Amino acid sequence: MKELSLNNQTIKIDAGELVSYLVDGHQYIHQKGSPGWRSSDAEMFPIIGPTNETDFMVQVSRGNAIQDQHGLLRELEYEIVFDNEVSATYKKVYKAGTVVKNSKFPEKSTKSMLMWPFGFEFQKKYELKEDGLYITFDVSGERDMPFMLGYHPAFKLHSESPIIVSNGNEITLGEVLEVGDRAFHIAECESVILKDEKSLQISTQGFGHFMLWTPVPTMMCIEPITFYPYEVAQRDLYKGFQYLDTDKKEFKVCIKPIN
Repeated sequence: MKELSLNNQTIKIDAGELVSYLVDGHQYIHQKGSPGWRSSDAEMFPIIGPTNETDFMVQVSRGNAIQDQHGLLRELEYEIVFDNEVSATYKKVYKAGTVVKNSKFPEKSTKSMLMWPFGFEFQKKYELKEDGLYITFDVSGERDMPFMLGYHPAFKLHSESPIIVSNGNEITLGEVLEVGDRAFHIAECESVILKDEKSLQISTQGFGHFMLWTPVPTMMCIEPITFYPYEVAQRDLYKGFQYLDTDKKEFKVCIKPIN
């Protein structure tokens, strides 16, 4: 377990996963073991969304890739690259065509193994600054590799009537619960505010959209995404790809307490 601290802020990282963000003793992150979700943060890569209706196949230029919901990155282990008192960088490296064990099999999937026909390196950097927590994702790999990226943090809710504010609109907890597993889509948006007992601003660069998901009233997943997968049929999921046209693409998330 890695701990970073700066003034009144402390985060804890477990094998690359953000498991705690305390500011003046207030916990902002959903705690493992609490109702709602077994994790506290994750990345969705190289695809976002379900693939069960297409027998877990996703169409790419090199044929069909075998991908379960939200991709295979979460099945890989992070290794630490660098750390000090206020920052830590982790990476995952994947060799093209490597077969990876699917943790969803057999309970939630018929595929025991997953595969992606492109090699890549994925870096995740945490950095505490005076005004909040900054998380940077760097994607590098084979030129023209197709991919989608989503960040999937879960925030602990402390009040009965939290509100998400985006583009001047208010979204209630009830609205998110009603949408269910499809997740509530916030299109063309780079910043949202979670108004709870204590509020947060989640700002992004490079993603472009958000989706909101929760099955319980005690947490809220506020997920920056490059593509909302339920806009298309699963067979057309490839339409959401962007392509690696440089040595590296960078995506940023800032989690900033605002009261």
